[in-house]
Amino acid sequence: MAAPLNRLGLVVLRHSSRRPYRRKQWVRFPYHRPFHSTSTFHARETDDDDSSSRRAPPEPYTFNYSSLDPETRHHYDLLSPEEKTQFQNDEKAAYEHMTSPALESELQGLVSQAVYDIQRDIPQREPRPRITPGLMAMGEVDEQGSGEDDEFDGDDISSIAHGELEQHREIREYARIAAWEMPMLGKLAKPFELPSKDKPLRFRYTTYMGETHPAAKKVVLEFCTRDLPDLTEAQRIKLVKLVGVRYNPETDLVKMSCEMFETQAQNKRYLGDLVDTLMAEAKDATDMFEDVPLDFRHHKWKPKLEFPEKWKMTQQRKEQLETNWRQKALKDQEREEAGQLVDGPKVIEQMLETVAARRPAAATVPPPRGQGRQRTLAR
Repeated sequence: MAAPLNRLGLVVLRHSSRRPYRRKQWVRFPYHRPFHSTSTFHARETDDDDSSSRRAPPEPYTFNYSSLDPETRHHYDLLSPEEKTQFQNDEKAAYEHMTSPALESELQGLVSQAVYDIQRDIPQREPRPRITPGLMAMGEVDEQGSGEDDEFDGDDISSIAHGELEQHREIREYARIAAWEMPMLGKLAKPFELPSKDKPLRFRYTTYMGETHPAAKKVVLEFCTRDLPDLTEAQRIKLVKLVGVRYNPETDLVKMSCEMFETQAQNKRYLGDLVDTLMAEAKDATDMFEDVPLDFRHHKWKPKLEFPEKWKMTQQRKEQLETNWRQKALKDQEREEAGQLVDGPKVIEQMLETVAARRPAAATVPPPRGQGRQRTLAR
């Protein structure tokens, strides 16, 4: 690194000393005195120093009028012949001084000293040991230098437990919100009012309680074609033909959604502009699409099951059922008085008593004890 810096410093110092001659008026150019450095540093011997000592001697100085800049050339033309000669001699003396080996050696010593000071001030960076990635980071770029996985010492919980703990923290946070912040929202509550007839559009939004979800920006629009103001029946039919498959013939509802933009407000604005465009096209009497028939093949008709008329409870049906219940109660009372009514629990009790009376009493004989052991001992 020292050799390139030496060459660079010499080139910079050499070229910086050859600046153009610019003066407003003629002043005698002073001779340059030899440069003496106070540095006691001796340049280290390198291959570059040997090459500089073997460098070819500089070319002799020759005055070139065309190399002067326009301003210096103008002032040079105003000089007398003696002053021109003095000007050329001064330029030659400066050139010989700047290209002298002594000055070049001094400059090289200064550059070497500067390089040495810089290298001494810059701390040497120790090579970082190569860290082998652990099992969990295998195949990934280890930007933090975590290294191998530490051995489990039994002083921590598993990742699943950490997830459960994070969920518990989130639940506690929402519980605090419900306990301390939500009651304050009651001051901002407004009574519910049914939408008026001049507001036929219904927008539906979806929120995920603060979580980022791609469907959170989606807005759904529903409206009934018969609720739109200032539409005749012919214009309404044309509107149904324009919306196409978004129309439900059973409920007379048009359903559209938008999620092209990043925010819900932008998607809602787009749907509102789309409805305005459809209304303008429906009211355009240039072409009412009378030759285009209504096509509802996109809709699947669902069968509707109707409750039978005979099963419906009417006042006449209620009176008839009450009359039947009274007649059955009178018949049961007559059978009970005649002894013809069967009492189920009483019949079961009589049957159990009869079965218990017919069963003979079995003698309880205790089982023999110790015979098996005696036989084993006898053998």
